[in-house]
Amino acid sequence: QVQLVESGGGSVQAGGSLRLSCAASGYSFSSYCMGWFRQAPGKEREGVARIYISGGRTNYADSVKGRFTISRDNAKSTLYLQMNSLKPEDTAMYYCAADRYCRGGYYSLRGDDYDYWGQGTQVTVSS
Repeated sequence: QVQLVESGGGSVQAGGSLRLSCAASGYSFSSYCMGWFRQAPGKEREGVARIYISGGRTNYADSVKGRFTISRDNAKSTLYLQMNSLKPEDTAMYYCAADRYCRGGYYSLRGDDYDYWGQGTQVTVSS
């Protein structure tokens, strides 16, 4: 049974940093592409970042490019999202997701390309 458990969310002031983690279990983590998504109240879900199997290829939404970094530790079956220079508009519930067959290729940030989802961790950025 695939499980994805996010942690690391919290409240921070604008300009601050947070590091999100996603612990994966129940499947071969190293063979899945992974992504981070977010959803703010009243807004559509947004793809934030994606990382390919080996971690060699990544993609980011324009809104976070240069501020967020996605990474993975296949030995620990853990996905990370380092978030720097946080802005109030980054406030949202953040979810990690797994793309079982990497059918989203190297770069997809479409939610429909992902098969499994975590429960989310809340990030709140105050001005």
